Amino acid sequence: MSQIRLYLDEDAGSRSLAREFRARGVDVTTAATEGMLGESDETQTEFAKSHGRVIYTFNISDFYKIHADYIQQGKSHAGMILVHQKRYSLGEQIRRTLTLIAKLSAEDMPNRAEFLSTWG
Repeated sequence: MSQIRLYLDEDAGSRSLAREFRARGVDVTTAATEGMLGESDETQTEFAKSHGRVIYTFNISDFYKIHADYIQQGKSHAGMILVHQKRYSLGEQIRRTLTLIAKLSAEDMPNRAEFLSTWG
């Protein structure tokens, strides 16, 4: 089983968050690094899928809708981690995400939308 690889979308793609994940051995890239700034949420979802990466986003409502639409339409995505931006400090985001990564593999994530709030 392989470790979850993250793709931080435009909302979540701060350099400090990516740096902190990398410092802890997480394979992470960002929309800015990948030249994906300004692309639609659907395009971001397809990009993440094509690169085998789980989207990490603060844009809960839009991405949960994409998740639900994909499931309804029989389409697949590589997985999503949905984060309430104002709720958690940087350290708490890292801690909860590392807990999720320790419990779930990349093979567990396709077509899942995981709320970071459940990984305390």
